[in-house]
Amino acid sequence: MSDRPPKEIVKSGYDLVSTAYRADSLEKQGEDYQKYASWVARLNKNLERGSKILELGCGCGVPVSKLVSESHSVSGIDFSSVQIQRARKLVPRATFLCEDMCDVRFDSGMFDAVVCLYAIIHVPLWEQPGLIERISHWVKPGGYFLLSGGQDSWTGQEKNWLGVDGGDMYWSHGGRDTYLNWLESYGFEIKWEEFVPEGNSGHPVFLALKVETSKDRGPRNPAI
Repeated sequence: MSDRPPKEIVKSGYDLVSTAYRADSLEKQGEDYQKYASWVARLNKNLERGSKILELGCGCGVPVSKLVSESHSVSGIDFSSVQIQRARKLVPRATFLCEDMCDVRFDSGMFDAVVCLYAIIHVPLWEQPGLIERISHWVKPGGYFLLSGGQDSWTGQEKNWLGVDGGDMYWSHGGRDTYLNWLESYGFEIKWEEFVPEGNSGHPVFLALKVETSKDRGPRNPAI
């Protein structure tokens, strides 16, 4: 197990595994394409064309930013410079910033929707509720938050992830009930949920509606 800071592990890890993790084109995404496409389609049903969308942990921009940018104005955030370089080439209609999603700041109500799929689980657990709170401010009332988390509470690392030498990775899962608590505590109402199995556990995917301001609210039980 690496003793480096978690974010350093994730950042350098994705720099190294970028092409092994995700191919350039939608056609080469395999089974993943149908999964992501179905989630984007569900989100699109609730949005007007030309909506402003933020993808946190956008990676190389494929498939989510690529799919969403067909109908909307997209901004993507990722702190892997390799991922962002690829995203700018693969999804030229979107805008991408190489930033830590926990440090970036946006105006209140700036986005019609925020998407964060398989990304918050790379953020150290103690930073996740604060990130969700900020997202609750960025999403305008009546907007949406599409999020995937970890089904079970777990934090761990893997060396040479995806068979890439040196491509170590870090994950930190809060568990389904914890994510539900955080979302509801910061003014989101769950409209839809899907479980995606992986190994001995999996990932809950939530589509949440922003129904109220999150001022002066917080998690009833942070479960950290």
